[in-house]
Amino acid sequence: RRKMASQSQGIQQLLQAEKRAAEKVAEARKRKARRLKQAKEEAQSEIEQYRLEREKEFQQKQRAVLGSQGNLSTEVEQQTRKKIQTMQGNYQKNRERVLRQLLTMVFDIKPEIHPNYRI
Repeated sequence: RRKMASQSQGIQQLLQAEKRAAEKVAEARKRKARRLKQAKEEAQSEIEQYRLEREKEFQQKQRAVLGSQGNLSTEVEQQTRKKIQTMQGNYQKNRERVLRQLLTMVFDIKPEIHPNYRI
């Protein structure tokens, strides 16, 4: 009887450890989703801020040189495209590394019994 009770207790401990591990994985996934959402929101905010700054610069230049409006517009558009391409390049360059870091954090979970737990 003692052996069965001990086995039952061992099984219960394993089930509890498995449950805690699953909870940690679920929480890590939630944190990852929150981080990705936050990064996306920050990127959108940066893009919008950049667009507004460029629009303001464009309007200032346009007022200063009303005669050459067509050339000025083309020049500002080209500069804007270049900067957007640079930003997109940085995104593509860093995307894999950031995703790899996030996935490592999510999947690198080491469940262990708390030191105060007595068997």
